[in-house]
Amino acid sequence: MRLGLRLLQERATVNSFWWPYISNLPETYSVPIFFSGEDMKNLQYIPLVYQVNKRCCFLLEFEKEVKTILETVETKHHPFGGQDVNASSLGWAMSAVSSRAFCLHGEVLSNGQKRDIHMLLPFIDMCNHSFQPNAKIVQEQEKGSSKMSVKVVAETQIAQNSPILLNYGCLSNDLFLLDYGFVIPSNPFDHVELKYDGILLDAAGIAAGLSSPSFSSPTQWQQEILCQLNLLGDGAITKVNLGGSGVIDGRLLAALRVLVASNKEIVQNLDLDTLMTLSGKSPLGISIEISALRIIIALCVVALEHFPTKIMQDESILKGNISTSMQLAVQFRMQKKLMIIDVMRKLSHRIKILSKEKSAA
Repeated sequence: MRLGLRLLQERATVNSFWWPYISNLPETYSVPIFFSGEDMKNLQYIPLVYQVNKRCCFLLEFEKEVKTILETVETKHHPFGGQDVNASSLGWAMSAVSSRAFCLHGEVLSNGQKRDIHMLLPFIDMCNHSFQPNAKIVQEQEKGSSKMSVKVVAETQIAQNSPILLNYGCLSNDLFLLDYGFVIPSNPFDHVELKYDGILLDAAGIAAGLSSPSFSSPTQWQQEILCQLNLLGDGAITKVNLGGSGVIDGRLLAALRVLVASNKEIVQNLDLDTLMTLSGKSPLGISIEISALRIIIALCVVALEHFPTKIMQDESILKGNISTSMQLAVQFRMQKKLMIIDVMRKLSHRIKILSKEKSAA
């Protein structure tokens, strides 16, 4: 926001050195803080709506702080040339910075670490995103000098008239939409958030075919491991993810393996990293592994049912004449559903392989 305020200051300054750059910035941004109430509903995903509301509340509070400070400033010393600074202009500045600024290494601190700084880099910020970039940013510092250079360096041969592509980061679609105003189809780093809840797991266990799941009332030794996983006890973090590069949140996978298992000694002989890793091996045996994966598939079904619309309905809406914000909202929720289905497909394939191994044994 500090950088955003500086951007607003330069926008209000007559004959600013930065005016050619600022005049080419978008007048509006397609990030969710500017969505209508209806398009917020169209997202159909509570974790993202929560983050948008959080940012909007920050902007409203920050507007009050700025106005309170500026009330006592003389016109000739007004940092924004007397122009009104409100939540709308602050939102524009924050969106400009969040979508265009780069995080660079700054001065070296006394402990030897470098302080990160956010900086606008004209021209460089016109490069688009790709998970398979053809260029990268190189930051160089002259020895014995405070001068720094920032370059875009090609990592492969780039054909004439082809776009220069940078990797903005291994981010979920939540962050791409919040900060940049776009959604990545088939994003390998996208995920959905769930709350670790024993009663929900009991219901998922019944749906997965377990006769009498007792996830809501684990034994003492199981509780101890859940505390180690930080899923139980004071200060526990109960948010878990489905999807992303790991397919399943490691803490969720470990918890389900432990809760399905009945042999305390075998479980306690394994370290947490082994319990949290989805690999070719079944650390607690094939039967337990299949049960744990089936429960996760049932959780995927629950997650899908939280969306009021189906994928076919979303596809039909996208073919119509709709606003940009509605298009982004529908694309976002559709990609979430497709990602959940992909997780179910991967886990079902894994169960099929394990079942064959069990039969062969």
